[in-house]
Amino acid sequence: MTMPHDMTQGAAPGLVIAAPRSSSGKTTLTLGLLRAFARGGVKVRGLKCGPDYIDPAFHAVAAGRSSLNLDAWAMDPALLATLAAAAGEGAELTLCEGLMGLFDGVPAPEGRSGSSVDVAAAVGWPVLLVLDVSGQSQSAGAIVQGCLTYDSRISIAGVILNKVGSERHRRLVTEAIARTGVPVLGAIPRDATVTLPERHLGLVQAGETAGLEVILERMADLVEAHVDLAAIRAAARAPSVSATPAGLALKPPGQRVALARDVAFSFVYAHHLEGWRRAGAQIVPFSPLLDEAPADECDVCWLPGGYPELHAERLSNAQGFLGGLRAFAQTRPVHGECGGYMTLGASITDAAGCEWPMAGLLDVKTSFATRKMNLGYRDVMLSQDCCLGGRGERLRGHEFHYATIIDRGADEPLAMAQDAYGSAPAPSGSRRGLVSGTFFHVVARAGEGGADDDE
Repeated sequence: MTMPHDMTQGAAPGLVIAAPRSSSGKTTLTLGLLRAFARGGVKVRGLKCGPDYIDPAFHAVAAGRSSLNLDAWAMDPALLATLAAAAGEGAELTLCEGLMGLFDGVPAPEGRSGSSVDVAAAVGWPVLLVLDVSGQSQSAGAIVQGCLTYDSRISIAGVILNKVGSERHRRLVTEAIARTGVPVLGAIPRDATVTLPERHLGLVQAGETAGLEVILERMADLVEAHVDLAAIRAAARAPSVSATPAGLALKPPGQRVALARDVAFSFVYAHHLEGWRRAGAQIVPFSPLLDEAPADECDVCWLPGGYPELHAERLSNAQGFLGGLRAFAQTRPVHGECGGYMTLGASITDAAGCEWPMAGLLDVKTSFATRKMNLGYRDVMLSQDCCLGGRGERLRGHEFHYATIIDRGADEPLAMAQDAYGSAPAPSGSRRGLVSGTFFHVVARAGEGGADDDE
């Protein structure tokens, strides 16, 4: 996604929407703001701190534009700045939803912990702080003061109060926060009608959420009634961009990429797809659930993550897809991430304990009946050449799944991986012939657009 430096001039101003802790209302506020601005005629785009797939899909529906991820652990500051500037092309405002608490991340040198504050500092966006004030009043002022002074790299543009119980409650909290000098730009009352459904990996996907448009309209109505939209837009700032634009987070795996794309295979980073297109690659989607095979004119096939375990029987019976995938793999590379990796394997056992045959292009057998949460960043060195890169190349990514490997089989591992806490490198993924798969999702190459090699 390399761009000339002068293309970053006039990039859309933005804000990072963060909170002192999880479950404070960041997603509700972000979606409400995106839809409220969009229906008011503002060209707004959503972004997400960290490696989350679910929230960006909701951002895209709310704003009518795709949402990008900005990850301060996997991406170096130059790549973050480049992506932030690219996100603002054709937009008038960018709103970046934070993850967990504002300062929460993994052990790392300053600026590389993966926290929301690291993204705000790297890009130069102010923070809009969401504060769940249920169960407190004047103490909210102390929390804002702490956030204001904890990290001098960032500024807090304003506070949105959430779960306000009454007018008296709002007044007490607002008066306490006024002592910090940070303005309160909105106060949202408790409202249980705007929640989103959840599932084992987080929220149900946007494309599967019944009545999503109604929910988004309610969120926008709630935000418009209780938040100063003009003040929020005025508080946004243009990104501070590196003088040396970064390269691609991940090189295109081929010139024409057959991409599995439906509710079973939906977890693919938009910054990869946009970067590949900028580099001249063509993305050709197909739907395994509709029994479609990868297009024969493509030179590589990519199976993203998703929820194949929820559609295992249907995938197992999709003989057009499976047969076409096997034929494709005889002459061209095929790669699967997480759910795609499971589908390339010998079988998937669903939650009911039924084992369903899959493509059999790799030996691995996985099970969703035997569940164990695997979550965290992965620092990876490729053990073999594949469409992700050459042997010895380092990648940074993320793993989040409940499925377990019940039989790894005889395939050679694709990589050696360790977590962000200094675990010993361990074999990861599988490789057989032109077929490769991993449970980790690649966010960026290390060293070139990703983490520094000497870190």
